Amino acid sequence: MARGWGWSLALAAALTALPSAAQDKKPDAKEAAEPATPAPVVSTTRASGTFGGQAVSYRAVAGETHLKDKDGKPTAAIFSIAYLKEGVTDPTSRPVTFLFNGGPGSGSLWLHMGAFGPKRVAIPSDARDDGAPPYRIVDNPASLLDATDVVFIDPVGTGFSRALGKTDPKDFYGVAKDARAIAAFIRTWLRDNGRWNSPKFLGGESYGTTRSAAVVNELEGRYNDVALNGVILISTILDFGLQAEVPGNEMAYVVNLPSMAAAAHFHGKVADAPDIATWVEQARQFASGAYLSALVKGNRLQGEERAAIRRQLARFTGLSETYLENADLRVLPGRFYKELLRDRGLTIGRLDARYTGRDYDRAGETPDNDPSFYGIDASYTAAINSYLRDTLKFSPDREYVTIGGVSGWEWKLDGGDRGDEFYFNVAPYLGRALRENSGLRVFVGQGYYDFATPFFGAEYSLSRTGIPADRLQFHYYGAGHMMYVREADLGQLAADIRAFIKSR
Repeated sequence: MARGWGWSLALAAALTALPSAAQDKKPDAKEAAEPATPAPVVSTTRASGTFGGQAVSYRAVAGETHLKDKDGKPTAAIFSIAYLKEGVTDPTSRPVTFLFNGGPGSGSLWLHMGAFGPKRVAIPSDARDDGAPPYRIVDNPASLLDATDVVFIDPVGTGFSRALGKTDPKDFYGVAKDARAIAAFIRTWLRDNGRWNSPKFLGGESYGTTRSAAVVNELEGRYNDVALNGVILISTILDFGLQAEVPGNEMAYVVNLPSMAAAAHFHGKVADAPDIATWVEQARQFASGAYLSALVKGNRLQGEERAAIRRQLARFTGLSETYLENADLRVLPGRFYKELLRDRGLTIGRLDARYTGRDYDRAGETPDNDPSFYGIDASYTAAINSYLRDTLKFSPDREYVTIGGVSGWEWKLDGGDRGDEFYFNVAPYLGRALRENSGLRVFVGQGYYDFATPFFGAEYSLSRTGIPADRLQFHYYGAGHMMYVREADLGQLAADIRAFIKSR
């Protein structure tokens, strides 16, 4: 007991004699309220595979990159997965491709586990529901790793990416805000990995194509350019005003008509139809010619002229003339999904019209849900979590946000002073980049059965004044929005993009 008291007294004396941090410095109120930000978490694994017929050894780097403000304070952690070929000594010989999905609010799991990662989730290729687990995660020989390093990016609010400290996540929720963050990530990644002089490609799917155009503007629209070799647009949406479903906008009916013709063709609603490519070309000609002229006439379209348009419209859409007349010759996609196969008690998909579903009853005007989304979402969610946590060894104590992770998105362009809030269109960003970068090219991949981003809308938005047509490539596939869910299209899409990258 005496020994214990002696030790305590000696300790007390020592503490009294020595100055302490607590005595010399009172904690700053801001520091006390805001704990230090943990360092970025990174997991590196190594593997090999055969991609594009070529054996490749690579390292997979799954981890966080911190974005910082002007004072060096971390504001966000961007999660990415980089696949880097081993043994590359000359970075100018090896392209790097940055990819993301859309939403806005979607993680990059769809392109990652569906198309271009070294592993993919195998789901039915013929538009059947993916069912219940376990789902097969298989080698993906269609991955692009023979041709390019690939970096999959999850914007803030998606995947494992998040705002840090007291930073408001909404600081990243907007067209321009999001593009600035992704451009900052790319610049940081190039610096940290010594890849400033590598050939560079950027690409996205769905809203990811919108993001691509906005990020191109951030990277190439400044004096300290990050010049790109190519932009890859998969299921393209650039001109939102074009497709706005508001009274008076006749173009929404025009750009959706060829997709309706494709869906009617697929589901056997067209008599004596030619092959799909010929059929949709006929629909394009009708949509941009006689049909558009008829819509412009409005109430002045009467008599035999109206009847002739109605007959043609019925032929292309597979809908009855009675229904079309009741709709005043104007059918929006939501009604079409329900009406096309109403006689069979089925609805068709929005993302991919090959998919069908059954609603609560047949009487509704629009479907209960989208069978082409609920037909695939469970498998992709299970696959990305299993693969990241078990194979890549990145397993934080939080959820991977697949989609829907943002709210209050700001649809505003930087420096917008031409009514952008009323007519939102980022295609001019690509036009400017093409005009000012002679080495830039654009790849456009579209599914015939996609209503989320109809192929005719993509064609229209990229055929406007100021966009050089000679450096655009259009490719078409026999599925929908995520054409790679169909194995034949996965192989073709990968081959087309591989050729696009290699031909730089």
